[in-house]
Amino acid sequence: MKLSHLLNERLVLLPMQVADKWAAIRALAEHAVGAGALPQTRLETVHEALVEREKSMTTGMEDGIAIPHAAVDGIEDVVGVLGIAPDGIEFQSVDGQPARVVVCLVIPRAKKILHIKTLAEIARLLKRAEVRASLAGSQSPEEAMAAVRGGEEVAEG
Repeated sequence: MKLSHLLNERLVLLPMQVADKWAAIRALAEHAVGAGALPQTRLETVHEALVEREKSMTTGMEDGIAIPHAAVDGIEDVVGVLGIAPDGIEFQSVDGQPARVVVCLVIPRAKKILHIKTLAEIARLLKRAEVRASLAGSQSPEEAMAAVRGGEEVAEG
C-alpha cells in the first residue's frame, strides 16, 4: 500500500517537536486519534503495541528515517501518520543519525502480508534522497503530502 493512500494532510504532524523516540511514538498515536483515524478507545492499546515493538528492536533506519509500526487487534484498516521533526529525534537509528522523517504505521494483526508489503513500499519510497530532503524541508502538511505524491509518481514513471 502506498504512503499517499494512507495519509492526508490531517495525518501529518509538522513540526514534530519531542524529546525522544518514546515521546514521538506517543505524539504520533495521539495525532492519529485527533485526526479521526483511530478511535480514542484504542489509543492506549495502539501506543502500547508501538512501544513494545520499538523495545524489541529499533525502527530507526538510516538517513534520518524511522518507521515505528505495530500489528494490533481490533482495528479494521491500516493507519499511517507522518511526523516531520526539523531538529531530528534520537531514534537509535542504525547509522546513529537522528530521525527527521517518522512514519508511524498501525496495521490490523489479521493483515500480516499487507503489513510487510506496506513497510517495503514505504522503505522503497524513503530510500530516495530527494524524497527525504523534500519531506524534511516541508513547511506545511500540504508540502509534505506533495513530496510523498511526487516521489511516488517518479517511482511509477
